[in-house]
Amino acid sequence: MTAGAIRIGIGGWTFDPWNESFYPEKLPKTRQLEYAGEKLKVIEVNGTYYSSQKPATFAKWAASVPDGFIFSLKASRFCTNRKKLAEAEGSIDKFLGQGVTELGDRLGPILWQFMPTKKFEAEDFEDFLKLLPQERDGLALKHALEVRHPSFLDPEFVALARKYGATIVCADHPEYPMIADVTGDFVYARLQKGEDGNPHCYPDKALKEWADKLKLWSRGGAPDDLPLLAGDAPEAKPREVYAFFITGGKVRAPAGAQKLQGLVDKLDLRRDRTLSVAMRLSVRYR
Repeated sequence: MTAGAIRIGIGGWTFDPWNESFYPEKLPKTRQLEYAGEKLKVIEVNGTYYSSQKPATFAKWAASVPDGFIFSLKASRFCTNRKKLAEAEGSIDKFLGQGVTELGDRLGPILWQFMPTKKFEAEDFEDFLKLLPQERDGLALKHALEVRHPSFLDPEFVALARKYGATIVCADHPEYPMIADVTGDFVYARLQKGEDGNPHCYPDKALKEWADKLKLWSRGGAPDDLPLLAGDAPEAKPREVYAFFITGGKVRAPAGAQKLQGLVDKLDLRRDRTLSVAMRLSVRYR
């Protein structure tokens, strides 16, 4: 079976310690996104959670990165930080209407992040999912849900996400619950247990294990060592996979993203070589 693309990145591109641990010496801040776009395949934008942007800003971001690069946008906190999610329609429309589609084919998943205090109430959450549009200005939208209250450890939450085609974020976090059920057409992982003391954010053994997980997801499978609520296997089809080094070990996040991307790409190369040898032998011995 073919596999979906795997893109591994970081949160944002401006962080002072990265001036020493990631960016070349004396690189102007105005060129940091351009540099990050050359070294990574995706960035999760956190600034859109706190404030709105102008259409020209999104267009500038798109022009600063190469073809194939993707931005994941964290939706405005005004969309998700509310008692009744059914009342979020105006905020959702305002967020999507600020010019996000100026990113064009560089627009990736939209991350809807909920406060740790937000509890799961099925009717309330379904009201929110009903508000998420499938497209904007002719551009298809992808929705990722990051929930952080233990009440979401409920098979009904998984069922709702699948009903509306939304992806539940698989969060590797020391406190928040991990939900690894595949619910959408793509997979979204946030790796948040890194440490600045590790050169690649995560230990080498953990990076290898995550590389295997990401590859399995991209081929339509599901890792058997991650917790599932629904207990069933996802539809076996190729899926795009996004993974981000966030929060823990932020100083080393770029190094972790590059290392993990390299491991994933190496697995691809090894698989391609194996297939190539098998095809040559097949032709030779016909």
